[in-house]
Amino acid sequence: MQTSNPSEGVVIAEVPEGTLTASNVDPFREEFNRILSESHDLKVLILDLSGFTFMDSAGLGTLIALLKKSSEQGREIKLAGLRKEVRVVFEITRAYKLFDIFDTTEEALRVVE
Repeated sequence: MQTSNPSEGVVIAEVPEGTLTASNVDPFREEFNRILSESHDLKVLILDLSGFTFMDSAGLGTLIALLKKSSEQGREIKLAGLRKEVRVVFEITRAYKLFDIFDTTEEALRVVE
């Protein structure tokens, strides 16, 4: 995951091209936890998921668990750039009600700045 820090307390994490499925959620979770542990002043993490072409229920479950962990630490997660194939998972499961979802990282940044 490539990260940038556009403003104080905000980190944008850009996921690599691919999928988030049962076969690769562990490396994603580890990278997410690394970002949380290394970013002590982190208040908002924007996950740019535009690289994901597919997500299964294990991938969604991982995102929900990470959202819960972040919330417990007083941090927010915002999702950006969901492709149609990934967005449908959020719509079918109604998980879109749990997350702040934006079309672009720029839109998500405007909300937090």
